[in-house]
Amino acid sequence: MTHAIIRHAIVVTGTDTGIGKTVFAAGLAGALDGFFWKPVQAGIEGATDNQTVARLSGLPEGRILKEAWLLRTPASPHLAAALEGVEINPDLINPPALPRPLVIEGAGGVMVPLNRRRTYLDLFARWNLPTVLCARTRLGTINHTLLSLAALRDRGIPVLGVAFIGDPAPDTESIIAELGRVRVLGRMPRLARLNSLTVPAAFHEGFSMDHFRI
Repeated sequence: MTHAIIRHAIVVTGTDTGIGKTVFAAGLAGALDGFFWKPVQAGIEGATDNQTVARLSGLPEGRILKEAWLLRTPASPHLAAALEGVEINPDLINPPALPRPLVIEGAGGVMVPLNRRRTYLDLFARWNLPTVLCARTRLGTINHTLLSLAALRDRGIPVLGVAFIGDPAPDTESIIAELGRVRVLGRMPRLARLNSLTVPAAFHEGFSMDHFRI
């Protein structure tokens, strides 16, 4: 049986590294019953992001796509690649056409370099896919989030909205929505236990799927 190709992909990026972007992406990919792809993974000690999403999303193994680049060093991709004697060519990184929605996760923030000339922002601009900006709710997030939104919009990248991660911060969320002229998609709390039950439950409680049906 053949299936029509659904060209439905969402990019998940963040304001910084270590903010919970992978957990959010796992929740989104699972809720969409889709695929997950992290094109560039830098750092393989412990669990890779692919392994984390496989554990948290509830998706079958075949829905977690192989990385285009899997680098050993936990560093910016441009440096991790250089330490292995290679250079990432962003022009060769292209989202595959799939029969289900695809969630694509970047690395760190929007300006993380892929090589010494190009950043994730260049890659996102070429793809021109709907993008979710993940932001933590802690002190400092207003500045980081507004700067990231400005960078995305300066390159014409369509922003679906901001997904907050952390404890409730109503004023922070509202001022970002107002000054950033952006939709707040919802908030995922920090979870004491991360597993394939808690993450989908928290995602469905914190977000409306209507925001992600494009």
